This record gives sequence, C-alpha cells and structure tokens, in this order.
Amino acid sequence: PIKDDYPRLQIVRRVKRDGALYFGPYVPTNALRETLRVLRRVFPLPNCKIKIDGTAERACIEFEIKRCLAPCTGHQTREQYRTMIQQVRMFLEGKDRELINQLKTQMEKEAQRLNFEEAARLRDTIFKIERTLEKQRVTSTDLVDQDILSLARQSSASGGLGGEAADLQVMFVRGGMLIGRRDFFLEGVGDLPDDDLYTSLIEQFYAKERVIPREILLPVKLAEKELLEQWLSDRRGEPVRLHSPSRGADIQLLKLAQENASLCLQEHLGSQQQGEQALREVQRLLHLRRLPHRIEAFDISNIMGDQATGSMVVYEEKGMKKADYRKFKIRTVQGANDFAMLQEVLYRHYSKAQETHGKLPDLILIDGGKGQLSAALEVLERLGLKEIEMIGLAKARDEKDERVFLPGESEAIILPPASPATHLLQRIRDEAHRFAITYHRKLRGQEMVTSVLDEIDGIGESRKRALLRHFGSLERIQEAPLEELEKVPDLGKVLARKVFNRLNAG
Repeated sequence: PIKDDYPRLQIVRRVKRDGALYFGPYVPTNALRETLRVLRRVFPLPNCKIKIDGTAERACIEFEIKRCLAPCTGHQTREQYRTMIQQVRMFLEGKDRELINQLKTQMEKEAQRLNFEEAARLRDTIFKIERTLEKQRVTSTDLVDQDILSLARQSSASGGLGGEAADLQVMFVRGGMLIGRRDFFLEGVGDLPDDDLYTSLIEQFYAKERVIPREILLPVKLAEKELLEQWLSDRRGEPVRLHSPSRGADIQLLKLAQENASLCLQEHLGSQQQGEQALREVQRLLHLRRLPHRIEAFDISNIMGDQATGSMVVYEEKGMKKADYRKFKIRTVQGANDFAMLQEVLYRHYSKAQETHGKLPDLILIDGGKGQLSAALEVLERLGLKEIEMIGLAKARDEKDERVFLPGESEAIILPPASPATHLLQRIRDEAHRFAITYHRKLRGQEMVTSVLDEIDGIGESRKRALLRHFGSLERIQEAPLEELEKVPDLGKVLARKVFNRLNAG
C-alpha cells in the first residue's frame, strides 16, 4: 500500500481495494516491460525482495552501479525515498511538466548547497525524463486518462454463423500517453448493430477487476449511455463519461483506433485463411480421411524419470486453444520409460473424455517415432477409439527434415521443409514440448524448495503446512519478501529470517 514507509512497485493482474495505487492496464505485455524499463532507467528504484528498514549492514551491487540509492542501509532516508515514489507517481500520471519543474527546483537547491553530485544526478534524471517524453507523448498535451473504442467489420472467410466478422479495438491513454491497446476478434456477428457490440464489449471488458478511466471515447452514442455511465461510475468510485466527439483531437484518436481495428481484422481473417489452407495441406500430404479441424498433441518430459510430466496441447482452425491444454504428473511409471508414460497420459485423458462426453480430436500428434506411435495406438485400441487418426512426428538423427510416421506404414513421410503443413505440425509439436517442459521445471523447482525447507532447523511438517496455507504455493513462498514470511502463524521473526535467507542464498 502507498501508506507503507517504503512502498514498492509491483506487477499485478487484478485490482484490489487494498489501499494501493494502480496504473494501467499495460497491454500488450511489451508495453508493460517498456514502462518498467523506462522507470528503472529514470528512477533508481530498489529491485529486490528484502525488507527495507534502513538497518541493513551493507548495500548490494545495485547501489555500486547507481541503480539503487540503498534505502535498506539508510543511505537514502525514508523522506528521500517517499519523495522519489511521489515523482514516480507523477510520471505515471502524466504530470511531466510539474515533475520536471519540481526536479529543476530541487537541483538548484542542491547546487546552492554545493552538493554537486546530487545536483548532477537530478540533472541526468531531468534529461532522461525529457528524452522519454519526446518518444512517448503521442496523443495530446491534455493530461487525460481515456480508453478509446472502435470496431471494423467484414465478411468472414470461414463463413461462420452470421457470416460476418468484427474486430473491436480498445486503446489505453493514461496521462496523455498511449500505453497500449487490445483487440477482440468476433465471428458470426451477422447484422448485429454496432450499438449492441459496443455495449456488450463495455459490459464484459469492464466487469473484470481493472482500472476504469474517467472517459471512454466511442464513435457512436449508445442507447444505454446513462445506464452504462452509472454502472462504470459505481465500479470506479468516481464519475465516468462515455463521450462521442464530433470534432477536435479526440476525433483523431477514434480514427487511429478505427485504423488499428481494420488492420487487426485483416490480420485475423488472413491468419484464419492460412490456417485452413495449412490444414488442407496436412490432409493431402498425410492422406487423412477427413480434414483435421481439431489436433491434439502430446509430449513427455523427464530427467531419468524424475518428476516426469506429460502435456496435451490443442490446435483448432483459429490457432492454439490454450483453454483446452492439459498437463499431467506421471503417477504409475517408475524410472525413465517414455512409452509407458505416454500410455498413462493418453489413457487418463481419453478415458475421462469418454466418461464426460468431452471433445475428441480429428487427429492426434505424438512427439516421437515408431515406438511412441505403437505405444499410443495400443491405448486407443483398448479404449475403442481406433477411428481417431494418429501420427508420430520426429526428426532423424543428424537430419533437418521432419518425418511423419503413420500406423501400419513401414516408411516415414518426409515433409517438405517449406510447406505450410510442415510449419503447422512443427508449431504444434514445439508447443506441446514447451508446455511439458515448463510444467516439469515447475515441479522440480517445487521439489527443490521443499528439500531446502527440510534443511532448515525448526521447520517441520506443521510449519511447512502453515507456509503453504499462507502463500498457497511453493513458488509464492520462494518469492515472498521477509515481511510477508513474518506474518505466517507460528513461524516468528527468527525462523522467517532463516527461511528467507536460505531461499535467497546465492
């Protein structure tokens, strides 16, 4: 919270009523990374997890290279730290003129006191802010917080329900700076009026816990304008205006949002068309009985059988369908037996799909060759799912070409390197591998944290359970600052310090 003696800058996904100040949203994520990069370049904010109380014995390397002013040791006083946080706040709120004037006044005072080193640091800060603002100020000189909404429509290439597609664009302006944008691609909107699409977007988008600006620009006046304004104002806690300008700078922002929506719509439709062409090419090259509208791919990840995991990823015509991804912790196989692990994962997934009448794929892709494919086919036969087509995808040793293995065929099909079908199958296989290895690393990391806790005197099973109850996961225990560890019931400050030091050693 901002009332803390030493408030920190944190990245969060949801807004809570906890006394903290929230800025954003920063969409896409590269907008967030760029903002953080700029902030850390301009302001020497601490980038560590330790408790800041001015009593630490020595500063870290960040202080030596002037990326932090070491409030942990008292080099930077509480008052100086809070002054810097206030400046960060002004920067994020777009109060750049006010901030620069304040820094210039502060610089002159330090120079009069003959504190030339601090005056030089402030001069450099002013220069960095001015350079940054030259690049980032792209909307207007008004220090406004706005979201700009616009849409584009066109007949859908896939001819889905309603036959028409739309792209709804949201641009985020904070403090007069464009900080990000987000778009929503919709199919089958038919002749649904623009008014209904905008109303639906506002209701769904702002129903989530997010920062709502003072003003939302739209190209049309909505029929339920007053009702929506009241609802948004209640959620924000301050008045919110839905505005449809007829002239001025805001019209230019709406035009920019419209252009972005049109470009995104063309990209979505083009990608959709390419996806359909790639699937037809897969069907042709592999002699499949039907077009594989849904492809499910499996991979296994383990190191000598330790913390073995499996993954399933899903591709449909519109791209990877992450909501349908599944991860599996291997339960029944001991040692490094990839074939048996693959069989366990397939049996668990498809037996459950049969029980729950879940979706079944048109094609199953296995990361592996003949051995993996044969093992996987045994599971489908056992479950009575032989009608689902299956392939194995693998590279020969020391070869670049991808090979596809088909059931009952002794020779593999060599895929053309430049074919859209090859690129699609590689992409799906690589995503299955990424998903499996990410889960595997997570489990190994949890195992390492657990073993580290076992090494700490005074941490038994009951205190480990207390830590897990308080933080919810081993990752959060590892990431926790000291002050949060001290809040764990029955842990105490001494043990909290031991846990923190051990988890952050090296």
